[in-house]
Amino acid sequence: MKISTGWAGKKVLSSPFVLQLLVIMFLVEFVKGALMVSILPVYMGTVLGFSAYAIGWALALQYIGDNAFRSPLGWIIDRLGYRMVMLFGVILTFASVAIVSLTEGVGWIVLACLLLGVGTSPLWPCVITGATAVAGNEASGSIMSVVYMAWLTGVGIGPVVINFFILQSFAPAFRLLIGMMVVVVFVALLLPGRSKSREIEGTEAPAIVHAGAERKAPLGERIRSYFAQVSASMHASWLLYPAMFIQNFALGLLTPVLTLYARTVLHLTPQQYSMYLVAGGAVTVLGLIPVGKWVDKVGTKWFLHVGFILSAISLPMLGYTRSLPLVLAIVAVVGLGYAMIIPAWNALIADAIPKSERGAVWGFFLTIEGLGVVAGSILSGRLFDSFGPHAPFLVSGSVMLLLFVLHLFITRRPAVVVR
Repeated sequence: MKISTGWAGKKVLSSPFVLQLLVIMFLVEFVKGALMVSILPVYMGTVLGFSAYAIGWALALQYIGDNAFRSPLGWIIDRLGYRMVMLFGVILTFASVAIVSLTEGVGWIVLACLLLGVGTSPLWPCVITGATAVAGNEASGSIMSVVYMAWLTGVGIGPVVINFFILQSFAPAFRLLIGMMVVVVFVALLLPGRSKSREIEGTEAPAIVHAGAERKAPLGERIRSYFAQVSASMHASWLLYPAMFIQNFALGLLTPVLTLYARTVLHLTPQQYSMYLVAGGAVTVLGLIPVGKWVDKVGTKWFLHVGFILSAISLPMLGYTRSLPLVLAIVAVVGLGYAMIIPAWNALIADAIPKSERGAVWGFFLTIEGLGVVAGSILSGRLFDSFGPHAPFLVSGSVMLLLFVLHLFITRRPAVVVR
């Protein structure tokens, strides 16, 4: 495999297109993280009186909306370009924020969760497709580190910063989120259209011919052709598919109950909770770039082995620990585990995706991963209500251990063909 002599971040910094994608990623994930982690769980639990199970279902609607559109929107990116697809998403996200800020009805809040999911569905297919097209597969670990830094910074800072705007009411917080979405819409307007997008992908001529043939075919035939293309494009062991699902299932188990656990079990104030989020997120973000560079040099295998084991041990410990200093240390270990997993895991997946139909295949993979988050979110509240606050953490750690075992088999039979 060709090893990149420079850091892939240099390509990002020299590409206005990728910088635009990263700005959108950061701001949208800031807004989404603020809503999903700090605002909606508390608002639905304390103001609307939802149970943890009901909150899990409401938040799962966001993931359902997200994943229902990821795969088809990845396919559409290859044909309509980045600007149209991303604008579709950010306008719906803007509408979701407006609904939450202007209404109080349960039905409206549920609708806002669904619109938030549909609106954010183009985000990952657009950003990952564009970033990997610019960086190339030889620097996939490094470029994934850059993308995930933008994501983690946004999704991590969002819940932290928004807590300082939640005073006597949620109004100041909502004003901040609406202002950020105005910026997002403006940046999305600067993204390349169809012809420029094909130039970036390096598939201009084939895409035009292929699109003309597709328009003449019936819809059913086009759908079958799409899935045939996805299947033919895979350079991966079949074990990678369940692994993609359960890796995000473990994450989905924690998302709906994390704030409830911090506030009702550990009795953290919003400011203390923010500090704990910063601790875990900082360890992850600081580790992404060096891990990404080493992944490009030595491969993904051992980073994933160590990351899965660290997570499998630390997550159950987090669910059973009540000592706040010890909780802080465990959170840092969880952050270290994910710093190892994120660049290596996504580099492994990126190496299985060919240049042609990059958006479609990424959309397909992201849908599989997102379904894991949906399933985990639905089960999470039931575990919390029925078996106690430790249960989601225990099951999540067990799933990470299963993922470690699966990865052992994936690495024994070559998972990807290095091109």
